Amino acid sequence: MKKSKWSLLLTLVLVLSMFLAACSGGDKDKASDSKGGEGEKATEKPNEPQVLNLVDSTEIPSMDSSQATDAVSFEVMNNVFEGLYRLDKDNQPTEGVAESHKVNEDGTVYTFKLNPDAKWSDGSQVVAKDFVYAWQKALHPDTLSEYAYIMGPVKNANAIQTDGDPLYGKVEELGVKAVDETTLEVTLEAPAPYFLGLTGFATFYPQKEEYVKSQGDKFSLEANTMIYNGPFVLSEWKHNEGWQMKKNDQYWDKDTVKLDEVNVKIVKDVATGVNLYETGQVDTVGLNSEFVDQFQGNEDLYTRGEATVFFLRINQKREELKNVNIRKAIDMAYDKKALVDVLLNNGSTPAYYLVPGEFTFSPEGNEDFRKTNGDFGKFDPEEAKKLWEKGLEEIGKKEVAIEFLNYDSDGAKKDGEYIKNQLEKNLPGLKVSIKAQPFKQKLELESKGEYDISYAGWGPDYQDPMTFIDMFVTGGAHNQMEYSNPKYDELVNNAKKETDVNKRWDMMLEAEKVLFEDQAISPIYQRGVTGLRKPYVKGVVNHLFGADVSYKWIYIDGKQ
Repeated sequence: MKKSKWSLLLTLVLVLSMFLAACSGGDKDKASDSKGGEGEKATEKPNEPQVLNLVDSTEIPSMDSSQATDAVSFEVMNNVFEGLYRLDKDNQPTEGVAESHKVNEDGTVYTFKLNPDAKWSDGSQVVAKDFVYAWQKALHPDTLSEYAYIMGPVKNANAIQTDGDPLYGKVEELGVKAVDETTLEVTLEAPAPYFLGLTGFATFYPQKEEYVKSQGDKFSLEANTMIYNGPFVLSEWKHNEGWQMKKNDQYWDKDTVKLDEVNVKIVKDVATGVNLYETGQVDTVGLNSEFVDQFQGNEDLYTRGEATVFFLRINQKREELKNVNIRKAIDMAYDKKALVDVLLNNGSTPAYYLVPGEFTFSPEGNEDFRKTNGDFGKFDPEEAKKLWEKGLEEIGKKEVAIEFLNYDSDGAKKDGEYIKNQLEKNLPGLKVSIKAQPFKQKLELESKGEYDISYAGWGPDYQDPMTFIDMFVTGGAHNQMEYSNPKYDELVNNAKKETDVNKRWDMMLEAEKVLFEDQAISPIYQRGVTGLRKPYVKGVVNHLFGADVSYKWIYIDGKQ
């Protein structure tokens, strides 16, 4: 779910293309600008009603922090839960439940002192064992999270989730220990410079064991079957209609929180969202191409880039798609620049890569990962046709029919139709049928591998190329397309253990090259966002990774 020097997302808004990510990309668009921290001088609560009204295009798929995999869920969780640390206005880790931490000399043991004022919304204290329980739950075979791999830096986490390993399922061997109620000790496999920021990611949030067990199968399914420890509580959740968050009066830093209420309405159609914005019913909305030109010159208009990359998953579970020439033909056969310029028109840029630009830089800090590795592939319909014909000959077929799994939003449908038409036009004998599904169902079908090609997206969960690259290791939870290459696996696994930062960097560069030698995916674009936001919405804070925005610092000022 997530980024770089770019200001990433702001408030939940309307979709125009999709989202992974993810975090797995979901199909939403959000309103924001590049001025995070605009509310730094707002020491007193403004007089205006502190209510923020937003739109999103999808239902929340999950509110169990140990099970969620998508950006919509992570967005809400970031505001109603809190980990040891959270990202601040400058995208640096700042105190959350932990009020301080110490690291040993070799960078492998973190000792966190918890804030005794950190409380759950039922008034009970957040204690160290709440983290131990939640982390072990994410790794236990009975409740194994798709995101369990993200706990890899913690000692024994990988072994515990690996069937056949002597430590498989032995969650008590995880390198996390409650020394006492307010002291948590975490031991890592090797130094991980990004670990502190990772503690703000949803999979690392605490859960109160007694409460979770008291709710049984109902836990996290409704607003009233959860307790919260973040700036807000989920006060209302009307499934497939929207949700409401209210200020948490038990939150340890409640005086910083200015908003009393955040209301989110589910709206799939961009035109409807724009109408709600123009009539003053919502405070921010994303735009698609047909509205961008209409609002040129409007002072509420903004455009920003982000580190989310959209791509086609090519499922090698399908026999025809195991052929590398067919995969390469698919990637070359549609014009990504035309899709970005005409259909999106929102600041997105064509992607010929996995790891986004302006996201991470070399250990010396002087070279963008993207510039070092350059682009892979291009739009070339003539070459695509040659590769296609060669691939068909190799598999002994003259025609192929494939199913294209897509989101059901307005923007995603248009993108899908464009790609379908381009592929059928430039690859003779190919027939593409589109299966558009609601966000949650679409993610479930992907997880089961029940598709041929799928429109997907991924936003970074932490600020390192590995958050993109390790998705595609053999058997990885987010591989979901039966891609496997021993050389790729070796590079990724060795990079995770390598302590020499320059060697590790080179391994990740090489891994991306291998991925595109195999044309495992077909990248489409690196997302940009254009939208409208009311000028009275202040204190916008966009994040680089994990969740997209914190409402903690937002306030309403000068609303007419």
